[in-house]
Amino acid sequence: MEKIVTRHMFQANTQNNFIGYLKDNGYQAARKALTQMTPVGVIDEIKRSNLRGLGGAGFGAGMKWSFIPQNNLKPKYLVVNGDEGEPGTFKDKYILEQDPHAVLEGIIITCYAVGSHKAYIYIRGEYTKSLHSMQNAVAEATKAGFLGHDIMGTGYDIDVVVHPGAGAYICGEETALLESLEGKKGFPRLKPPFPAVEGLFGCPTVINNVETISCVPAIINKGAEWYAKLGSEKNGGNRLFCVSGHVVNPGVYELAHGVTLREIIYDHAGGLPHGRKLKAVIPGGISAPVLTPDQIDVKMDFDSLKAIGSMAGSGGIIVMDDTTDMVWAAMIAARFFAHESCGQCTPCREGSGWVYRIIKRIYQGGAREHDLLNLPGIVNNIGGNTICAFGDAISMSVGSYVTKFRSEFEAKIKR
Repeated sequence: MEKIVTRHMFQANTQNNFIGYLKDNGYQAARKALTQMTPVGVIDEIKRSNLRGLGGAGFGAGMKWSFIPQNNLKPKYLVVNGDEGEPGTFKDKYILEQDPHAVLEGIIITCYAVGSHKAYIYIRGEYTKSLHSMQNAVAEATKAGFLGHDIMGTGYDIDVVVHPGAGAYICGEETALLESLEGKKGFPRLKPPFPAVEGLFGCPTVINNVETISCVPAIINKGAEWYAKLGSEKNGGNRLFCVSGHVVNPGVYELAHGVTLREIIYDHAGGLPHGRKLKAVIPGGISAPVLTPDQIDVKMDFDSLKAIGSMAGSGGIIVMDDTTDMVWAAMIAARFFAHESCGQCTPCREGSGWVYRIIKRIYQGGAREHDLLNLPGIVNNIGGNTICAFGDAISMSVGSYVTKFRSEFEAKIKR
């Protein structure tokens, strides 16, 4: 299978990735876009490629770009989301570290398409290696004339700022990220207005994650039809899957959207070690509802996973074998959500801690029957009642453990 995102990654020597990137047709897609295509033409190409946001929501990238109003005289911004705080997800860090110029070339094309002259790359605070890699790449690209004033002699100016976050999971949510970039606490914003109309500093803003942006140069080079055919219906191209947990070969795998979860676990990640049996799988980062062994023949695209009540999310696959205590797993998820709630919305602020305390009580053996009876009502009253999707993540994720492995919760209480 042809590699797109990882073609320059996981090699023995990535120290001279700028020279290697240039040798491999680097920045030619940006040159093509700026000299041979109109901004509208670039957006149409991305639309036809079926490139979807690969950070979690799966919204069409080209469609998102088209929402930027071109008759607005305010500055327009591009923000690249490299926060990657979702547990089980570790793909963007490798792109930022090992192929930073693919991100920068994608930024150039995206900025041109939406009429932006300023881009911000927001990188998770703990990713110091990624931060330094991107800073060095920006310096290299600027010195070579690919960024800055009159890039590649086209008359177009683009300034790129690399910005470290402060380690808050909620800043992966796009509007909380904008608040953080503006120097404020990372509280999600009410929508509308949406960022495309009123985003960073009150100006039209496009926000895409690192992997999404790094796919853009290949689409411009080889065409929308080529990219669309690589994936499944309405899900163009490949994506990176992060596989961790109870597998023989954990790691990052670039595979087409049409691949099944069973294929990823058993054909690519080597199956479960020591002859253990599969008990549960989280398919898209810890926010995604957990799946049982009879559900792993699902295609790993946004629409197929949504159809069975889960989500593709960030592509973080966490495999659990039959030794896993599912009450413990639910408690770990609940503890994470309780800790990372920004506290802005009462249902999430109070409900996340309440859910964690109940599950912890069940796990430690001090719970009563009504604790388990109360859980579904509590989690359902969090979801749909918060400004951002954090509350929905609590309801879907923790709720799925209680629903699918209820017998384990009941056994803990009875003991």
